[in-house]
This record gives sequence, structure tokens and C-alpha cells, in this order.
Amino acid sequence: MDIYVALFSLFFFTKAALAFGSDQDYQIDIINELDLANATYGITQVAGLHNSSKAFLFRDVGRAVHAPAHITEKVVQLFKRKSEFTFLASIQQKSSTSGVIFSIHESEHSYFELESSGVREEIRYHYRFKGKPRSESFPYRLADGQWHKIALTISATHLLLHVDCNRIYERVIDPPQMEITPGSGVWLGQHSHKHGLFKGVIQDVKLIFAPNGYITQCPNLNRTCPTCSDFLSLVQGIMDLQEILAKMTLKLNYAETRLTQLEGCHCERTCSANGLVYRDKELWVEPENCRNCACSNGVVECRRIFCPPANCSEDSLPVHVDGTCCKKCRPRCTYMGQNFSEGQRFSSRSCRECKNGLMVKVTETCPELNCTVSEQILPDGRCCNVCRGYDFCAEGLICGENSECKNRNTKAECECKSGFASIHGDSTYCEGRTAETELGLM
Repeated sequence: MDIYVALFSLFFFTKAALAFGSDQDYQIDIINELDLANATYGITQVAGLHNSSKAFLFRDVGRAVHAPAHITEKVVQLFKRKSEFTFLASIQQKSSTSGVIFSIHESEHSYFELESSGVREEIRYHYRFKGKPRSESFPYRLADGQWHKIALTISATHLLLHVDCNRIYERVIDPPQMEITPGSGVWLGQHSHKHGLFKGVIQDVKLIFAPNGYITQCPNLNRTCPTCSDFLSLVQGIMDLQEILAKMTLKLNYAETRLTQLEGCHCERTCSANGLVYRDKELWVEPENCRNCACSNGVVECRRIFCPPANCSEDSLPVHVDGTCCKKCRPRCTYMGQNFSEGQRFSSRSCRECKNGLMVKVTETCPELNCTVSEQILPDGRCCNVCRGYDFCAEGLICGENSECKNRNTKAECECKSGFASIHGDSTYCEGRTAETELGLM
């Protein structure tokens, strides 16, 4: 069960007291006010790289660590006023794991997201340019169980990436979109409620809205000329790299030998979904969600079953039929000047139900109600009254995975969740606003 946690009650805003800053530059210490370790499921305060700030262990369990709306709005406004910024963090990521360190996004639109992949041994930066998604990948292994300092600096089209105070990448990129929409979310240690969960310790997470913000993390980089000590350290570093290269060459030769031996092996990756195991390339249907699913190399890929418009004739109406995903045309009924669809009921002197185009009389014994007559209402398509405030959703109205049941005055209806739109005007099944819904479930 997701547990929503306010990431912090107040960001720490302070004018940048740095040699490169000015009165208009700000820094946001994201983790400074995170003092909810005893009440937060999935994270625990632990000893960090140093003792001057708090560090938290993010475990591999369901969690939701994100900023409240009023703090997110402050972040949105700061990004609007700045053309450059630096993201800083100190992390100790569990070996060979993957996860999102920090993310600002709305639905599937990432404005800023920094991800570390221990599987591919690379760092990924996701952003948007003119409304289109962009990504930059940097081959580097952070998920090794050791502490690392990471600093990503963006200045218009210029990108700098520092790891452990070493400049490892410098690129020219498309200028990131700084106009973040107000509905965006700010997440720490994950992409969303269940996806991109970071596994390890995070400390000193900051956004610096100033030039060369990485100097906050590595003050020694604020120099132009190397010293003799720097030169000697460089020579020693080269010697260390030569030793590492020799060891890596031996390991590479061994790995190539092992790969040659394994080329003749076939390892099939299976998929797990809804408590069942499926083989690679196996297909199945999820009738409750109206989806066709397939197992593809260990990943479950599902697509919504497409329902074309019913296009019913004038003497019929579209209705849901048990056991089917799409509406079917059924004869409509006309009674006392009103039109009724299959299964609807109407009460006048007797209770009648629309069946096969005819309003037939049905016998229905109404239960005794525990409310006064003035508090009773007649639901749509029913013959018996209920008390005002009746929970229609409790009767089991089926809604798709992207919609949810909502109680109205006289009936229950499906309503699309945020970020999804109804299909052909029917909110029982909804899809993403920008593209067809396609999910991958691990």
C-alpha cells in the first residue's frame, strides 16, 4: 500500500553565500527538513558520508517520497526565473541496482530526472526540449556500494557532469525546457509511486540556481592553475589507472572466454503477472482490464483492447454486456414518452424493465429503509428508493484500471483518473491523453 509522505514541510531557502553567487541566486536543500524517519515507510535515517547533514536509507519497498503542492510550486517558480542550475547529491547505491535519484515530472513528461542504472552501468539525464522528450546517457558505474558525489550542471545548451569532484563529461545539448507545469511532482529516490525505486543511501541533495554550482560540493575546483601537489597527484593517478587497466584487461579476456562458452546456451526469461508465470512469447487476455498481454523477454507488455464506436441503429442503444469489454447494441424501449436501454427499470404504478425492446413488468420487493421519506431518493433506472447518501459504488460497478468509481446523487459512474481521457465518451475505460496506453509490468 502506497504511503504518501510529505517530503518536507519547508525548503531551506538562503541567498547563496558563494564566491560565484549574487544576491539573486538561491539554493534549495531538499533533504535538510526531512525529519520524518520514525513515521516514513520505506526510508530510515542512517549515518552518511559525513555527520554535518542527514542521510537516509531508501529500501526496496513501496513508498511515495515527494514534495507537497505548495513546495512544488516554489520549485516551479524558481526554474522559471533561472537559465542555469546545478543538481547535487551524495549517494551510496546498492551494487548492481537501478533507480531514480531525483525527478520532476508530470504524468510521463520528465522535466528533470537523474537516474543511475547498475545494469547498464550508466547515468541517465531525462529532460524536455520544445515539448519533446530528450535523454543523455553517460557510461559510468555509480551502483557499486561506495559513496559518490554527483553534480549535474546545466547552463543553456552546456552540460557538465562531475562525479567525486572529477569532470567526467561535458556536452552541448538541446536547451532544456525550464517552464515546468504547475501540476508537476517533485520526487526523491523514485520516479513515481511504484517505479524507479532507488536502493541505497542519499545525502546532501540540493538544487543550486547559480553559475558553477558544483563548487558548493567541491570548493577545490574553484581554481584556474594546478599546483605541484596537483601534478604529483595526477602522476600517481595515471599509475593507478595503468594498474587498473592491466587488471581489467585480464578480466575482459576471461569474460570473452566465458561468453564464447555460453554462446551455445539458450536462456529463456519468463514473466510473472497476477500470480501466474508465463513463458516468453506467450499471449493472454486480462478481461477485467480489457487488455491483451504478451511476455517479451521477461517483460509483460499489455495493450488495451480497442473498442470501435458502437454505431447503433435508431431503434437500439449501446450497453455493457457481462463478459465483454466493448459495448453491444441492444434494442431500446420506449415507454411513456421516454427511451430506456437494455436492463433499465422504470416505476409508475408497477415496476417495468427494458428487455429485448419491450418494457416488461417485473416483481421487486423493496427493502425497508432506515430513513424518513424526505431523505429517500429514487436512483436512475431503479424501482426502489434508497436513503440519500447511498454508496452506489459498493454494488460493484466495474471500472477500468485507468478509471475509478464515483458516487453521484442517483447513481454510480466511472471517472477517468488524472492524466487519462475517456474512450469514445465512455469513462469506463480510459487511455493516456497523449498516446495509447501501453504498460510494462515487471
